[in-house]
Amino acid sequence: MKSRLTRTSISEVVTTRAVVMLLGVFVLQLGFIASYIGAFHSPAPRHIPVAVVAPAGASPTTAKQVAEQLDALKGHPLDASVATSESAGRRQLEDRDVAGVLLLGADTKDRLLVASAGGGALADALTKIADSVEEQQGRTVTVTDAIAADAKDARGLSAFYLAVGWVVGGYLASAILGISGGAKPGNRTRASARLIGLAAYAVLSGLGGALIAETMFAAFSGSFWTLAGLGALTVFAVGAFSMALQVWLGLIGIGVAILLFVVLGNPSAGGAYPAPLLPPFWAAIGSWLPPGAATSAVRGIIYFGNAGLAPAAGVLAAYAAVGVGLTYAGTPRRLPEVLEVGAQDDD
Repeated sequence: MKSRLTRTSISEVVTTRAVVMLLGVFVLQLGFIASYIGAFHSPAPRHIPVAVVAPAGASPTTAKQVAEQLDALKGHPLDASVATSESAGRRQLEDRDVAGVLLLGADTKDRLLVASAGGGALADALTKIADSVEEQQGRTVTVTDAIAADAKDARGLSAFYLAVGWVVGGYLASAILGISGGAKPGNRTRASARLIGLAAYAVLSGLGGALIAETMFAAFSGSFWTLAGLGALTVFAVGAFSMALQVWLGLIGIGVAILLFVVLGNPSAGGAYPAPLLPPFWAAIGSWLPPGAATSAVRGIIYFGNAGLAPAAGVLAAYAAVGVGLTYAGTPRRLPEVLEVGAQDDD
């Protein structure tokens, strides 16, 4: 006997709750497309910080005049300042205060120092701008990659992929804990158990990610334990914050986590295109979201002597603290009395 597809049978399968959840997925899907295309469809340099150094023995006003000319370029692609010497300019590059250093020559030959370890696309953009400006002024520029990405870290992207892997692990682990045991823990003891389990998972994730990056593929080397510690912090921060979202919003919290960490976080993280090449919205939010903070921190650990690590770790620690606090705040201290009595009777 053939079954018939009736309005009643459809309503039994496609419930109102399912429709609402599918609508949420649809919105996230369109948001994902809009966010990635919006961030990457037309990268353009905006206020890239550069330092200008006058030739040896020349007046400091020479560098100041050039800096003013660079600041006045159409579209404001550069944010130029003056460094007192080449060594001072190099220190600014190593501290990640600038993305490039323009060393003016006594004749018509200048040098540009860049750091591809901070993002190959950013170094390329600076090179193109410098070539164009120098050609207009009848000068030439030689580009030196002063802080280059490792040979097996193409365009410095491994830091981004490592960070994204940790972020994905954090919110997926939290989602699995919520789905398997309920979005909201029954009491704070159970919440503590979840957080402890998440912390253990985060430690293993940090070690695993660092091991893969440094040992399996040799994408970069050095500072294994610092890198592993950062990974553990990233995974726990994302996981704890995602857990808090589920405690307060239920399963919708998983969608909000994906919105924050994937839809908004990944394209603004500075992976393919660092912040000065992104539209203003994505450039502004990147460093305040875990993917961007973790990407910046990994690059700081590997290539820049931990420069930028402290503020990035501070952002991640804040997500962890808020996540833990909101998880406990939204969880009852004890199981409801009826459940407790039932549990005792079962014993």
